[in-house]
Amino acid sequence: MANSRLPESFMKNTDALMAIGVAVVIIMMVIPIPTWILDFGMALSITLSIVVLLSVMYTVKATEFSAFPSILLLATVFRLSLNVSSTRLILSQGMNFGGKIIRFFGEVVVSGNYVIGIVVFLILVVIQYMVIVKGATRIAEVAARFTLDAMPGKQMAIDADLNAGIITEKEAIARREEIRREADFYGAMDGASKFVSGDVIAGLIISAINIIGGFAIGTIMKGEPLKEAAATYTLLTIGDGLVSQIPSLLISMATGLIVTRAASTEKNLGADVISQLTVQPRALLITSGLMLILGIFYMGWPMILFGTFCGYLYYYLSRTIQEISQEEKAKQTKEDAKTRKPEKVDDLISVDPIEVEIGYALIPLVDPEQGGDLLERITMIRRQMALEMGLIVPPIRIRDNMQIRPSQYVFKIKGVEVASANLRVDQFMAMNPGTATVSLAGEATKEPAFGLPAVWIRERDREKAELAGYTVVDPPSVIATHLTETLKRHAYEILGRQETQQILDVIKKNYPALVEDSLKTLSLGEIHKVMQNLLKEGVSIRDMVTILETLSEAAPRYNKDLDRLTELVRTMLARHITKQYLADDGSLSVITVDPRLEEEIYSGVEMTTEGRQVSIEPSRVQRILERLGSEVEKAISKGLSPVILTSPRCRPAFKSLTKRAAPNLVVLSFNEILQDVEIRPIGTIAA
Repeated sequence: MANSRLPESFMKNTDALMAIGVAVVIIMMVIPIPTWILDFGMALSITLSIVVLLSVMYTVKATEFSAFPSILLLATVFRLSLNVSSTRLILSQGMNFGGKIIRFFGEVVVSGNYVIGIVVFLILVVIQYMVIVKGATRIAEVAARFTLDAMPGKQMAIDADLNAGIITEKEAIARREEIRREADFYGAMDGASKFVSGDVIAGLIISAINIIGGFAIGTIMKGEPLKEAAATYTLLTIGDGLVSQIPSLLISMATGLIVTRAASTEKNLGADVISQLTVQPRALLITSGLMLILGIFYMGWPMILFGTFCGYLYYYLSRTIQEISQEEKAKQTKEDAKTRKPEKVDDLISVDPIEVEIGYALIPLVDPEQGGDLLERITMIRRQMALEMGLIVPPIRIRDNMQIRPSQYVFKIKGVEVASANLRVDQFMAMNPGTATVSLAGEATKEPAFGLPAVWIRERDREKAELAGYTVVDPPSVIATHLTETLKRHAYEILGRQETQQILDVIKKNYPALVEDSLKTLSLGEIHKVMQNLLKEGVSIRDMVTILETLSEAAPRYNKDLDRLTELVRTMLARHITKQYLADDGSLSVITVDPRLEEEIYSGVEMTTEGRQVSIEPSRVQRILERLGSEVEKAISKGLSPVILTSPRCRPAFKSLTKRAAPNLVVLSFNEILQDVEIRPIGTIAA
């Protein structure tokens, strides 16, 4: 609930006061207490129950009153301790009992007639137990079950909003905490509602024992006449029962109200009830007519009452219709003004950094309620990109697109399609890693991330395919793998200056001097360009400390030549670069380049406004690419993943020459190979 307005000095001692209160309750059950303390306790019980009921009525969400189950338990135990104390005093003092509140309820409230008292008491018990308590208990049980069942879906919805960038990490934590508190509250209420029903039964049994015990003590032990004993002990017992049952009834009402306020939209119960009872003018009109008819048939005082209600309802109805008419006119005027207002197109020029569009047949892969886990996988992909590539991938927006094929998905970067593929939602993709010899029946296709031949198979054939040596993956894994590889290939496009600044801000927390020195030497745009150059060739930028140290030290010497600075950074990241291409035995299979060809390529390098470009005759370039392709095919036929190895000065030029024909070709220089790595030449590109 809202923060307490009680004095701060009082709030600091609430734990001690609570402990003292519990101790007093225990003492009251064991030790006889004076009647004035009993009166004080009963007045406190009634006051507490009224405060709790009114607090619940002004509570918007049940979780705002999270202490309610504990209060319910303490209030129940407190009332039972009062019952024990009052029973002891009534039976021991009899006609001399001095409890003012109990005598008031026994003599004044029920007019001194113990028969009327018994009837009123039993009616209260029946109303409380059969109507309020049973309903509240059932609602608490259902609310607890449905709240717990809905928790996974709510958690996944929060993850989806966080992944899509709709909410921040702080907001996601707050929402998860709210869900946890809601589940804890309704779980506690499921058990706490049993206190209420037990309290009612206990009160009824205690009252019966008091009456029987009073008869026995009055007639047998004190020798009082039967009628006098019955009148005395029954009135006192009924008074005691009413004093106990009225607070219990109020607490029961509070229990029912707090668990039925799940769909509340107003700030309090009164606003909720009035706004919803008067929302339908036709209901008020019909009720007004019925009151008029009843008033005609029942002349006299009933007619005055029914006529009063009829008149009030008609008056309220006329006001409601007038207000609705004014609201509709205002709404129409607002819509007309909105229609005449020029269209705002500012938001239309913004482009999402990364989008995933899916056909309607693929929606189950995204919907958590249908078992889809693609949103969780995308969250993991963003984490993986940060760990492997050092890139902060912006939130990925997922939307359905009715313009594409139902089973198709499309990846877009800055609004432009960069990759797409088709899936079979109810099938699995089987790929032959090269060891399977059995052919599978199914629809032939290609694995979208790496272009490997594959087959779509039914779920019943999955085990057979795995036993035959095939790698079998489900549709969400296909999308996740394809998205991961697409992000890696286009990482340099995703990295903008804003993302670069975010990375520098993270590094600055631990290395402020390094970041400041780097920005004095190079501008943000120049650092961004070097990082893009690294990402273009799949080099991780996670080790930003090494990158910044190298740039800040070498930039003055190389006159801010970004291409040469990139090569120098690659040399400093040699261990990271080489590691990802090593074989299991730690060796590196390479295709070397003839020194004469290296010299020819390097001689063709020209400096242009767009940087260094290789200027060689197209026919000569074609022959070089054909020889390159021949050597690469030989290596692949041997089951090897070839790496081109050149001299440091030729590496950028050779990569530039081959990037269009073979964009995924790995080109390393001798400076990027560690000394302890065994180099295994498997071919040479001749001049």
